[in-house]
Amino acid sequence: MLADWLVAAATECDYPVQSTSVPGVSQRTGATTYYIELYPVPLAQLGGRTPVMALTPTPGAVDIVAASELIEAGRALQDCRIDPEQTTLIASTHRVYTVAEKVVPGDGRADSEKVLAAVRAGARNALLFDMSQLARANSTMINAVLFGALAGSGALPLPREACERAIRNTGKGAPASLRGFAAGYERASGTQDVAALPARSVDDASPAERVHKTFPPETFEVLDAGVARLTDYQDSAYAELYLKRLEPILALDREAGGAAGGYKLTRETGRRLAVWMSFEDLIRVADLKTRKSRFERVRREVGARPDDIVVVTEYLKPGLDEVCSLLPKGAAQRLRQWAVKHGKEKTLSRPLHWKTSTLTGFLLLRAVSWLRPWRRGTSGYQAEHARIERWLGAIKRLGFAVQDLDLAMEIAECARLVKGYGETHRNGVRQFEKIFDTIIESGTESDPKKLTAAIERARKAALADPDAPPPKASMSSDPGKKMFWAPRVSKDKSTETSAVKA
Repeated sequence: MLADWLVAAATECDYPVQSTSVPGVSQRTGATTYYIELYPVPLAQLGGRTPVMALTPTPGAVDIVAASELIEAGRALQDCRIDPEQTTLIASTHRVYTVAEKVVPGDGRADSEKVLAAVRAGARNALLFDMSQLARANSTMINAVLFGALAGSGALPLPREACERAIRNTGKGAPASLRGFAAGYERASGTQDVAALPARSVDDASPAERVHKTFPPETFEVLDAGVARLTDYQDSAYAELYLKRLEPILALDREAGGAAGGYKLTRETGRRLAVWMSFEDLIRVADLKTRKSRFERVRREVGARPDDIVVVTEYLKPGLDEVCSLLPKGAAQRLRQWAVKHGKEKTLSRPLHWKTSTLTGFLLLRAVSWLRPWRRGTSGYQAEHARIERWLGAIKRLGFAVQDLDLAMEIAECARLVKGYGETHRNGVRQFEKIFDTIIESGTESDPKKLTAAIERARKAALADPDAPPPKASMSSDPGKKMFWAPRVSKDKSTETSAVKA
């Protein structure tokens, strides 16, 4: 759509223009590079002559690079599309994580700060800001904001009016796209007029507003994303609970001098808490699998034409745990007891092939997603939030007791153990609870440094091998003494072997 808008605006200005696309594979397994050449002189002034244009970009000869995500900008730099003496880079700084980042058991994310530093140094001019946030605020797609940023940067030889007419001519969705275009244009051109919000108390503010009223600016990016995620997952009250849980963490961070480090404890706890609170139950899975955007993505990935019929078959295998998690606590206990008594724990788990491209299949799965209002009453919700409270309680209790941010951060990192669903989730919960039982809450270690080191060793071992058995009860930081064998001569002169402790 962005390429179409650019071509339409250039055509209206009577400029010679050409657009080509270069298919490729990236983190979304289908990224395409769109290459546009335009000659900023009207055809009427060329006397019948037309410029010869290339089909692909030439390294060192690209004037503008536009990227809708940070790693895409880094990839353009890596492919020599960005030149430090010629190229203007306009890119969004938000992240869409690559497959290589997601498959790492622990934190496999690329360092965004390094990518930002590299693209800033590699471009002649760089206009970088979070365009996804502006797109959400204006209920539009990021392409509209990116188009506005291109026009507002001054690097594009197209007037604003021509760009806006190109958007209007697309018809459906034009009002929202124009809002996004205006927001991107004003941000890029420096003419953004930020109107003061009406005076409202923190208690009356929405969760999104509370973030900016209560928390420091260094945490806005993470907490804004967390609020949006949890509002989508459940509702605004759920996002409120998220912020209420983070306020004591922020107090600890401030008291322990976390401001100097950019409130890292608050940011990382907020990141982990948002992911944990949006845990994947059957309701969430059904919701995501029946969204319109998901079907559109599937059609796009398989290259379906508008009149093609695409059959989507879901492969599901809900087990006893997943079924019990949707029931109230009492009913879940009775079902589990019955299953154990009759040996049905395994037989209740059967693979399902569910075609959501049929009306019946779609409605059945969609009906599960409609259970969202009852989620708070399910046993799965209650069990997950009991673990969350245990985790947050340990961060606050031990953090305030010793004012040690390293210890608090290490406890916060333990949330990475609980993730996914099915056997992955069960293994993570076992590792998490064992570390809490034997290390964090055992009370056998009073030295914060040794306790931090012990938690870190156990956590890293669990993340390196998620299927390994949980750590043993011993949590001592002393790995023990080495043993060696030495001969000794007995009274009867015969040689025996004994263990000697060094």
